[in-house]
Amino acid sequence: MIVLGLSGAVSHDASAALFVDGKLVAAAEEERFLRDKHAKGKLPVEATKFCLEFAGIKPEQVDIVAFPYAEIGLWNSPARWHYAARHWYAPDRAFTALFNGNRRYWRNHRNVMAMLDDLGIGAKRVKFVPVEHHLAHASSAYHLSGFEGRCAILGIDGKGEYATTFFGYGENGRIHKIKEFYDPDSLGGLYGALTEYLGFEMLDGEFKVMGMAPYGDPKRFDLSRLLECDGKDLRVNTQLVNCIGLRRYKKDGKGYYFSPALIDWLGPMREGDEIDDPYIDYAASIQALLEDAALKLIDHYLGDIIRETGKICFAGGVALNVKLNQRIIALPGVKELFVQPAASDAGTAIGAASYAAVQAGEKVAPMEHVYLGPRYTTEQCIEACRQHPAKPQWEVLENAPAEAAKLLAEGNPVAWFQGRMEFGPRALGCRSILGNPASRGVADLINAQIKYRERWRPFCPSMLDRVAPEILQTDHPSPYMTFTFDVAESWKSRIPEVVHKDGTARAQIVTKETNPRYYALIEELEKHTGNAVVLNTSLNRRGEPMVCSPTDALNMFFGSDLPYLVMEDLLIRKG
Repeated sequence: MIVLGLSGAVSHDASAALFVDGKLVAAAEEERFLRDKHAKGKLPVEATKFCLEFAGIKPEQVDIVAFPYAEIGLWNSPARWHYAARHWYAPDRAFTALFNGNRRYWRNHRNVMAMLDDLGIGAKRVKFVPVEHHLAHASSAYHLSGFEGRCAILGIDGKGEYATTFFGYGENGRIHKIKEFYDPDSLGGLYGALTEYLGFEMLDGEFKVMGMAPYGDPKRFDLSRLLECDGKDLRVNTQLVNCIGLRRYKKDGKGYYFSPALIDWLGPMREGDEIDDPYIDYAASIQALLEDAALKLIDHYLGDIIRETGKICFAGGVALNVKLNQRIIALPGVKELFVQPAASDAGTAIGAASYAAVQAGEKVAPMEHVYLGPRYTTEQCIEACRQHPAKPQWEVLENAPAEAAKLLAEGNPVAWFQGRMEFGPRALGCRSILGNPASRGVADLINAQIKYRERWRPFCPSMLDRVAPEILQTDHPSPYMTFTFDVAESWKSRIPEVVHKDGTARAQIVTKETNPRYYALIEELEKHTGNAVVLNTSLNRRGEPMVCSPTDALNMFFGSDLPYLVMEDLLIRKG
């Protein structure tokens, strides 16, 4: 059976994912092909073309198309009533929710049907399966986790149709709901609102708030008036945040997800790239508020299941908050947390497809890795060099990992373009900028002269599986950079460029089975430095998607101060 999952239901992070006989064989985000971060307002046309072409599937062979957005009933669901009641101050929105509450679903449906016809899949021929947004998130975590038996399922994001937060469990391949919360009572929305207030873009800047938080004091300012949460109930203060219409703060023609009352309380919005007072403390406070509320809710709704089974799955945009994930792992009874590596809405393409596949009787295979995108041969990389206007000179390497490791050991940043592109927001050794984590100043160099981003932004380590337990002081799996861990004291001085302000690291544990070429590079670097660890960040500049093709990599290389680019077996130098 061939099942195609499509995302882009909530106007951002369009992607496509393809399952063949229960196995995820290809997945890609539309932004990588369009070179437009988050691909706002787009459907995954190019991503779908790639998935089908890579798998050798003709459009007319697709059996099911799954989409992570469904109709929500009026009489048999509290979601639309809750939305209307909580948005009483904007009666036009409230009445629309009650009397035309599925308008977005039908708009999505029309657009997807047209896309299927344009691609030759055939809207009338193929079986179309709409999946509730949070069930898609849940499936992307549960069905891909490989967990056997019963396990807890958690989903937290901004919102889908109306739901913002999902608690449930999985057993024998079936997902069971325990509790949902609805818009505007959204932890993801609350964090996004403060992200905007702190001067970053929602959907993109939440990582920055999380990275800023360790520099501040969470106890200096009490932000608890933003949220009421006793563990059982969740209620956001829409006088301040998660507000709509006339209640929103507006500046330079843009409406924000918070009200003027928030400005009156906390002061003007932050501007610029520095981490300054009092904003670092606001970041620390909102991070603490998120963690404390989420942990209370988890304990109330999922605590018994966690203590019984030890397993929990997590997806939704908030699942990318690695500090929260560290605290979830530390909860009593938790043996293993699986976070869908594409936890944001891009991952709902996987979730919708896996859910539809299970409903059709398929058994979905566990996720083995996220190297699911396009790949290019050395010959294709050479042709890209020949066609590029910068006329790069290249050298064919006999041992690319060894040569790259030598350059890294000498203190140079190296762009590393290898194999299949990663799916999800993290570069995991195929579309990466690498550095020697023992080389003082390399992180500042990459931030300032290559990625052109805030100088205080942290970097992550990729480390070999055989040294990870010693460095991270745990044997918890971490293949996807979805958790932070406390770094052992004996290692902090050995790899200072990848240890954050609070002594933690967002680590990727690399195995030879999933990425042998990257593993070999880190082994070669260990010969020079004694550390089987490399600094790893995504191959892109600030505000751009991660590179996809050799041409993208060359554009990035010549548009920054990167000194070396290794594309498959090619070494390209500046000067």
